[in-house]
Amino acid sequence: MKTHHYIFLTTVLFIILFYDQNIGMNLGIITIIYSVLTFFRTSAKNKTTTFFFLFISSLLSAAAFAWYGDFPSFLAVVSSVVLLVYRSKNRRMKILLLIPVIVTNCSTFLCRFFSFDKWLPKRKIPGFWQKMFAFIFIPLLLIFVFFGIYSAGSDHFANLFTNIEFDINFWQLLAMIVLGFFIAFNYWNFTVERFIYKNNHILNNDFKKEEISPKPTYSFLALDAERMSGVISLIALNILLIFFIITYNYEQFYESVKSPVRLSEETHERINAVIMSIIMSILVIMFYFKSGFNYDPKAGLLKILAKIWISLNAVLVISAMVKNYEYIVSYGFTYKRLGVYAFLILSLIGLIMTFIKIQLRKRNAFLFNTMMWYFYGAILLCSYINWGGIITYENMKRKDFDVNYHKTQINFSEKQLLKYAEEKHDNHLKKEILNLQRIKFQQNEKFLSKVLYYQRIK
Repeated sequence: MKTHHYIFLTTVLFIILFYDQNIGMNLGIITIIYSVLTFFRTSAKNKTTTFFFLFISSLLSAAAFAWYGDFPSFLAVVSSVVLLVYRSKNRRMKILLLIPVIVTNCSTFLCRFFSFDKWLPKRKIPGFWQKMFAFIFIPLLLIFVFFGIYSAGSDHFANLFTNIEFDINFWQLLAMIVLGFFIAFNYWNFTVERFIYKNNHILNNDFKKEEISPKPTYSFLALDAERMSGVISLIALNILLIFFIITYNYEQFYESVKSPVRLSEETHERINAVIMSIIMSILVIMFYFKSGFNYDPKAGLLKILAKIWISLNAVLVISAMVKNYEYIVSYGFTYKRLGVYAFLILSLIGLIMTFIKIQLRKRNAFLFNTMMWYFYGAILLCSYINWGGIITYENMKRKDFDVNYHKTQINFSEKQLLKYAEEKHDNHLKKEILNLQRIKFQQNEKFLSKVLYYQRIK
């Protein structure tokens, strides 16, 4: 099939799946269709290990959205399928350039749409289909659009057709046609502008030969002075960080016990301080090891001090993890406390990648390229796993288990709560859970709009 065949086919499928429906299982189905079509359309040379990983993750994300239908699974679906088609066109393009590619394609949609010669076949259409397109499709489309416009602008015009009943929501159908075509066109016919291609090499992980020779960052600062500045700065920062780690751990583990509210506020303040410290640490190291210092034979001390600083920051992260664990043991699981672990783990990975960058003499782009994949992995984990169910299951073991909190504030906890009600022989709670509005709403939805998780709650 040609590009225009894919565009028209997926537009029609989008209309069939989404017209007069809410978002639910239909998004999972259309994602699977897009993924499978992309797989067969991709040339053999672009079917790399990364491509196969993205193909599998797009299918799993589609299944996750059909099951949960929440924002994390939606984010996983969109990011997976967009990355899949992006890599299907060019296996060497960096993931960081995906955003400018999306922006330029969406903003130039109208211009590219009217450039018919670039996406429609240049050869003539066979006589029958040519007449169908010219005599039926185009006139019907124009009549449909202007009928809607005139009906909205004149009540008398609309009343002329009051005796004719159409079981069709014209505006919704028009919106589905436009949205479906917009998505299909930009998916199958996206372009990577020349200026983006030209800047792809900037995001390479390794230095070129001409970049190896040490050079000063600024013309007013000599190389020796800049190197010494880095040594002095890192010595001072290491000493400062050692004192911070000591005071930080003393406040966390040895000060008198505070109220839960105050402890929660202080814990989040300290976690924020740790994360900001890690980010600033990585930025400082990126500044000093952005180019020549990676190969400077006199920068041995600077590298040692940088590695010590990274190690100390890792100790700070581990301290925060231990405190967060202690906090969970005392007061139970919540989304925020699990989120703290996620941020701290990503921070620790960032530090490890920074250490590798210095050790293997990588460019700063190596950190961005690598961390983008870890962030994508975090999105996938958030969408595939029922964290609400885990939170409820673990907190059920506690004596201070708050049923109402988990019933109203924790998503996808209904199965665990029903199990809890059965264990406690609480028929009233069981009826309350089964009669929750979100369960009734989802179970009464149309087939394509259903979220599968709620269909198995009985």
